[in-house]
Amino acid sequence: MIHFGKISQQEFLRDYWQKKPLLIKQALPDFISPLSPDELAGLACEAEFESRIIIGSTDDNNWQLTNGAFPEEMFSELPDDNWTLLVQGVDRYVDEVYHLIDQFDFIPRWRFDDVMISYAAKGGGVGPHFDYYDVFLLQGGGRRRWHISTENCTLDNYLSNVPLRIMKEFNPEVVWDAEPGDVVYVPPKVAHHGVSLDDDCMTLSIGYRSYSHQEMLLAMDIGDTVEKITYYQDPEWQEEDSAALIPEAAFSQAKSFLEGIALPDDFFGAFVTKLDPMDEQNMNEISAYNELKPLDLEATYELQPCCRIAYQLSGDDINCYINGESFDCSNIDKEIVIDFCNTRSLKIIDHDSSNYLLASRLQILALIRRLRS
Repeated sequence: MIHFGKISQQEFLRDYWQKKPLLIKQALPDFISPLSPDELAGLACEAEFESRIIIGSTDDNNWQLTNGAFPEEMFSELPDDNWTLLVQGVDRYVDEVYHLIDQFDFIPRWRFDDVMISYAAKGGGVGPHFDYYDVFLLQGGGRRRWHISTENCTLDNYLSNVPLRIMKEFNPEVVWDAEPGDVVYVPPKVAHHGVSLDDDCMTLSIGYRSYSHQEMLLAMDIGDTVEKITYYQDPEWQEEDSAALIPEAAFSQAKSFLEGIALPDDFFGAFVTKLDPMDEQNMNEISAYNELKPLDLEATYELQPCCRIAYQLSGDDINCYINGESFDCSNIDKEIVIDFCNTRSLKIIDHDSSNYLLASRLQILALIRRLRS
C-alpha cells in the first residue's frame, strides 16, 4: 500500500477522499515506471489501445488533438516541446500495471476504472480541466508541476472552438512539483493542470469511476427526472482488507442517492461491475477463443484484467457479481469465494476442493487465466 507520510490511511479516507486534493510525497518511493516512453509509443501504434496526442499550451491556447492508433513516423514529426501522448487502459494488457493497482486497494476495487499512462515532452500537458471522478496521479519518471484550483469548476467555464475541454478561467490556489514516486490525489470537481518540467515526464493516472443519477436510473429502465447533474458520493471507507466488498454503507448511500426509488437488492452489485464497451469487447474476444483445458493442480489462476468483481454479504449468504451478472457460488465455501474476490487470484488444491469447483465455473465463462510462473 502507498505511504501517506504524516497522515494515516484512515485520515486520508476520512478527510481527503472526495473532499480535498493532496500531494503525497514518496508515496511509492521505490516505484519505477514499467514502461519507457518508447514502449508507451509502441502501444499507441496498436489498434487495441485508445490513445491520443495533444499539442499545445496555455500560452496561446492553440490546442491540437489527434487520436490513435498512430503510424510510427508520427513520433518523428512531433515538435520538440509542448506535446503529450496518452494511452488508456494500459492495465488491461501490461501485467506490471495491472498488479500496481493492488497498492491502491484501500479504495474498493469495484470503484476502480483504469490506468492511463502519459508521456509529456517539456511543457506538455492537456490544459486546466476538471473531472467528475477521483484520480491518483503517480509520477513514474521526470517531473511534473501541478496547478490545483477549486474555483470556477462549472461546465460554462470551458473554451469554445478547441478540441479539448480547457477551462477559460483558471486561478491556481496551490502549485506542487511531483517527482518519481510522488502521488497527487485529485477528487471530483477539482481543477488541475499538469505541465512537464523536462523531457522524461511519465505519469500514471489511476482513475475511479463516477456514477451519475441519470446513469443509475437508465440502468434500472427508469427515466431521469432530475435536471441537475448529480453524482453518487462514497461513504467513509473503513480500513479493512476487503477490496471487493460492497459494504452496507455503500448500498445505503446508493438508496439515499436515488431519493426514495426502490433499489433491488441485486441491482447495485450488478451496476458497479458492469463492463464499459471497450472491456466488453475484450471479454467477447477472450470468450471467442476460450479453450477448456484441464485445470492444473497446484497452479494459480487470476481474474482476467478487464473483469470487474464485487460481493455483498447478507447474514451467512454471499452474493457475488462479475461483469454485471450474478455469479453462481452455490456449494462453494464462502471464505474461498471472498478470498478470490478480494485477491482476484485462486490456487488449485485438488479435484474435490471448493477452489477447484470455483475455478471450473470461472473457466467455463473464460473469466480466469493461468498465472505465469
